[in-house]
Amino acid sequence: MEIFDVRDLNFRYPDGDFALKDISFTVGRGEFVVLYGASGSGKSTLLRLLKPEITPQGEKSGTVLYLGEDISSLDTRRSAAGIGYVTQEPEQQIVTDKVRHELAFGLENLGYQRDYIARRTAETAAAFGLTAIYDSDTDILSGGQKQLLNLAAAAVMSPSVIILDEPSARLDPIAAEKLADMLQKLNRDFGITIITVEHSAEYVVPLCDRLIVMEKGRITANDDPRSVISQLGEKNGLLCGMPAASRIYSALHTKLNNNIVCPLTVREGRNFICDNFGNKISAVSRENAIRSDTIALRFKEVSFRYTRDGRDILNGADMTIYKGELFCILGGNGSGKTTALSAAAGLLKIYGGKIEVFGKDIGKYRNGALYHELLAMLPQEVRCVFLKSSVAQELSAVGISADELPFDISHLLERHPYDLSGGEAQLVGIAKALAAKPKLLLLDEPTKGLDASSKRMIAEVLRDMCRNGMTVVMVTHDTELAAEYADRCALFFDGCIAACGAPGEFFPGNNYYTTPVSRMTRGYYENAVTVADAVQLCSENIITEAEHD
Repeated sequence: MEIFDVRDLNFRYPDGDFALKDISFTVGRGEFVVLYGASGSGKSTLLRLLKPEITPQGEKSGTVLYLGEDISSLDTRRSAAGIGYVTQEPEQQIVTDKVRHELAFGLENLGYQRDYIARRTAETAAAFGLTAIYDSDTDILSGGQKQLLNLAAAAVMSPSVIILDEPSARLDPIAAEKLADMLQKLNRDFGITIITVEHSAEYVVPLCDRLIVMEKGRITANDDPRSVISQLGEKNGLLCGMPAASRIYSALHTKLNNNIVCPLTVREGRNFICDNFGNKISAVSRENAIRSDTIALRFKEVSFRYTRDGRDILNGADMTIYKGELFCILGGNGSGKTTALSAAAGLLKIYGGKIEVFGKDIGKYRNGALYHELLAMLPQEVRCVFLKSSVAQELSAVGISADELPFDISHLLERHPYDLSGGEAQLVGIAKALAAKPKLLLLDEPTKGLDASSKRMIAEVLRDMCRNGMTVVMVTHDTELAAEYADRCALFFDGCIAACGAPGEFFPGNNYYTTPVSRMTRGYYENAVTVADAVQLCSENIITEAEHD
């Protein structure tokens, strides 16, 4: 019997167009399924219709069966225990004060005995590597720890299926990889069915049995990942979110004479490159960037802590960012990136060092002068900048119309900002930040929740604005985006910058905070960090039949 059997499902929100149209598919016991598509394609809506407690209000037709039973009549206890759900926003799902309380919460609500709860939470904490923080407060955990805790809190219930809505959206690469490994373990070793939505599919597509693609509320592909990726060859907007090895293959396989299986992993991608392309030309030629002499933002030995007796979150941080740069800050959850951005925006008072904005001490800007067409910041929690009841009113309040924006959000104008998807909310937030016409724009994970195509569109907009004199400082976990668009990248660790440089030198020097392309080409090519770099070098190094012989 299937875990889910969805038949002819249609859904639309009140006063809205259909979000889902004629959706039919099944999910078998023990399957690992990835749901993929552009922002607004209906993925999150579909997931919510698989969990009765969070089913959205609206007009629905068709059926959703869970283990043969209509989900609308499913007993609350069976749903709570059998269908686990993990969101993309870790903070919003945690409901208790301690890690151990969070693990026990669901079991306590189902009325299990204390001894049983103690045993289940203890072994789950050990299995998920949470033993060291078992007695910790949940509000001091890093983003990666919170998301791992959310997954553990779902797994402790022994569900038949766990549903995840972009669980790695806010995680650094190391934490995202750990989360994917744990999903694989739950699926492979415990037989738990996994259904996950991901915009950046680098880590999960190689693990899945089936890849389902959605476009404009419909399912347009539903097959094993290699087959689906071959169908995406003409759809660059969707293909650009697939694993780097698959994108390299898609760009090059027609130049080869043999039938080669599409690679999914770094290892498979490396074998594809080394087996089919030489390395006589081993490096991408890059022009030296011309840097402005004007310093837009400077940190001089900056130190900050949130409480008098707490540890330093910024620990003698030094960095210099020049006018016109697109500067990306990477690093682990809890390394100090967001704190540095908030300090640069004048939202936090440092206790040591100095911060200068365009050569002037940040403390000497008076009466809001810092924010008058000089500096703007978009925080990580983008919804906190929304104050009106429609997107149109949000834009009007900051004196801009949708026609003046460098990207199209006209289809969102009548929507309430809080009803937007994560990616849609990011676009509106970026629009409001740009409306301030800042010379220095600070962005904290501005592309989270965006599909790969929208990420690149926003990055193109930001790069064009940098060419016209704006300076952009962006905190991001997206190594590929930083490698492709940043002028310089910095790695934050323990409250200060541990490394900094142009992408072509920065990423090859890292083992973990690097790109999949850098991993699969290092030692074979010298400075390839993007898919475009790898495709260029492979195209220049095609091995002829004579060379093969």
